[in-house]
Amino acid sequence: MADPVRLAVTGAGGRMGREVIEAAGDREDCEVALAVNRSPVDPVAGVEVADADDLPDLLADAGSVDSDPAVDVLVDFTGPDSSVEYVAAAAEAGVACVVGTTGFDDEQEAALLDAAEAVPVLRASNFSRGIAALRRAVRAAAGALPGYDVEVTETHHNGKVDAPSGTALTLLDDVEDARPDLNERVHGREGDAPRTDDEIGVHARRAGDVAGEHEVLMAGDENVLELTHRAGSRRVFAAGALDAAAWLAGRDAGEYDFTEVLE
Repeated sequence: MADPVRLAVTGAGGRMGREVIEAAGDREDCEVALAVNRSPVDPVAGVEVADADDLPDLLADAGSVDSDPAVDVLVDFTGPDSSVEYVAAAAEAGVACVVGTTGFDDEQEAALLDAAEAVPVLRASNFSRGIAALRRAVRAAAGALPGYDVEVTETHHNGKVDAPSGTALTLLDDVEDARPDLNERVHGREGDAPRTDDEIGVHARRAGDVAGEHEVLMAGDENVLELTHRAGSRRVFAAGALDAAAWLAGRDAGEYDFTEVLE
């Protein structure tokens, strides 16, 4: 069997960082070589966690071991500012990147594109295989139901920062690709707010510890179609990210998408 892909995991003390480290411990194709966090945390699943400020030096040191990188892929689920910093450090060290962080602004998007000129960078707003299937279904349904009203609703835990979620934005893009007549995103409604023909309703809810729920509703002509995906835990996202890391290691520099892993 091939050697396992060696990972650097950022945000090791966060929800997804912990999930990635724990999930990697159950696999034979991946192993965590190093983990970092902004603030001190105890070891996660037996993995010592270093200071995130030391990541550039740690990656540089890893890349000097016997002329082969001791770290193959960086996996990042943090925040936009941190993610851009971590990806830049990985690109400098020649380490591929799997990025599940969302909420980037235009300048940060450009920085990620720059990194992809040096190393392979795979980004996804959601690493669930179920979401990939939902996207295919949404595109097909939206194209088959011209004139139908469309509403997109997402629900996440009360600590999620960006709204709407990156997955919801991806689903909105899918709808608009299939229905060019829908080009106005209306975020919630209040007061006198009649629906217009070109709008898509967008709703974001934050409550409890919900891992992730996305619903696309299409209604018209006395028909209602609801397409929904619910993540039972963050473990499904960690598993998908590890699938992506195992697939990405050793590929040429450039931008990659999770759909390529699934295909």
